Amino acid sequence: MVKVTLGSTGITVNKNGFGALPIQRLSMENAVQLLKKAYENGIDYFDTARVYSDSEQKIGAALSSVREKIYIATKTQALTGEALERDLATSLEMLRTDYIDVYQMHNPPFCPGPGDDSGLYDAALRAKKEGKIRHIGFTNHRLFVAKEAIESGLYKTLQFPFSYLAGEQEKELVALCKEKNMGFVAMKALSGGLITDSAAAYAYLAQFDNVLPIWGVQRERELNEFLSYIEDPPILNEAMEETIRKDREELSGDFCRGCGYCMPCPVGIEINNCARISLMLRRAPSKDWLTEEWQKKMSLIEKCLHCNNCKRKCPYSLDTPELLKKNLEDYRKVVAGEVSVGV
Repeated sequence: MVKVTLGSTGITVNKNGFGALPIQRLSMENAVQLLKKAYENGIDYFDTARVYSDSEQKIGAALSSVREKIYIATKTQALTGEALERDLATSLEMLRTDYIDVYQMHNPPFCPGPGDDSGLYDAALRAKKEGKIRHIGFTNHRLFVAKEAIESGLYKTLQFPFSYLAGEQEKELVALCKEKNMGFVAMKALSGGLITDSAAAYAYLAQFDNVLPIWGVQRERELNEFLSYIEDPPILNEAMEETIRKDREELSGDFCRGCGYCMPCPVGIEINNCARISLMLRRAPSKDWLTEEWQKKMSLIEKCLHCNNCKRKCPYSLDTPELLKKNLEDYRKVVAGEVSVGV
């Protein structure tokens, strides 16, 4: 069993973290069953967030009886100290616990610090002194904000998108975290579903001994894949390297990672999926993308107001309205049978 230690926190866990965003789409019964199976088979780090609807509640229902044997990380999108305190109180209640192992600032547009106008870090520090938080962490999608958080020395962990599609700048963040003895948690390790070879994804990240990947799990078969890697970790081989090379070639340039920070859309466009539907049709082909329901969702793109809110909020500086337009054009060709994608 391969383990990883999160910097100076002293938290040493299985190198398979459970990303609990997707379980908000499951029933309580199915989510509890999935979470219990993960724990019973060796996964001991569970990541969630206050904004993941009922994800915290499901973790609390499934794992409160083994609380001392697991590590829980959650997040707040609060922008004031008062809001952080409210979020923390709710998270503790939903998770059925009296402390959070890693409490993270959830993708703020700046790096909160002691004495600043937001009061965020001061509120987190008070909660830590009261025993409600064990460690203060930070998540982001912006390289410059993430680097500022690392250099600040204020945070024990950084959660940032990292996969084999990452570039040199992301690798530099990983190296800097190691240098500063700061834990690195890799989100989007499957790039929001665009990476379909989980073994190659695991083997690539296994090269970084200070990185903890968290895998977004929704289906039992997905969980089974990662559980199998606990006893038999994939080793990077020539076939995997070729897969990685091809994926990097296909996904180089501008593409939507599906992070959702562009949402909500004033006319209801499901931007985080609609802006990458072409890639999903080709990389994870499924007739589910071509249903009448999805055709209606895609048609909403025609109602785009071109307000550019999504473009301004994109952490990757994408021209989101243009991406939506191109994806709609391609989607309609697939629906009409003009383009074959093997669904």
